Amino acid sequence: MRCKSLVLIVLLCAAAAAQAQNRVPDTIEQRLKACAACHGDQGEGLQNKNEYYPRLAGKPAGYLYNQLVNFRDKRRELAIMNYMVAFLSDHYLREIAEHYARLQPPLPARPARADAETMARGERLARQGDAARGIPACAACHGQTLTGVEPALPGLIGLTPPYIASQLGAWKAGTRHAMKPDCMHEVAAKLTADDVSAVTAFIVAQPLPADPHPAAAGSLPELPLECGGITPRTQGAAR
Repeated sequence: MRCKSLVLIVLLCAAAAAQAQNRVPDTIEQRLKACAACHGDQGEGLQNKNEYYPRLAGKPAGYLYNQLVNFRDKRRELAIMNYMVAFLSDHYLREIAEHYARLQPPLPARPARADAETMARGERLARQGDAARGIPACAACHGQTLTGVEPALPGLIGLTPPYIASQLGAWKAGTRHAMKPDCMHEVAAKLTADDVSAVTAFIVAQPLPADPHPAAAGSLPELPLECGGITPRTQGAAR
């Protein structure tokens, strides 16, 4: 009887050890495996034959958090994202945002440059804007190197051409929304199809700057427009 008890104890210990060995680790990386299916293990973004998913890595945590909240609250609608974050708390969304903000995987290879006229038009819009049409420069909000500004203005470097063009189109059409006032809708509404093509071509052709991180908060003198969730004089301080 005593021998049988010892055998049982040994078997129970072995089963417990096997269970512990096979237990899924409770880490943020493990919990974000579902996100990695579309955005990559390092948040680098993925582009398949007919699909494209944006780079999350290295973007300011405040921006990523705002977008997760927008998806959860259905200001920004995409069925899979609305479903994924529907019941997540503010605290958890901020933890996810901070995780991706810390990552900095290599950027994808740059596509072939567009023709000189298109590139020149894109550079004017990105660097100077078009004051006559009320279009501010991309750099006026996203930073001189287009890597974003802390804590809530996103970088544009590293995004794919289809993603940039589609999001400008979504803002223009009113199918993507942000907290009011929705400054990107105001800007995109003034862009023509040729403008979108040109500014997209210019942005994706830019090399990775020596410092790929978002610029420090307060590094811009003043934002040209008031944007929801961002105060114009503090360059991204969350409301």
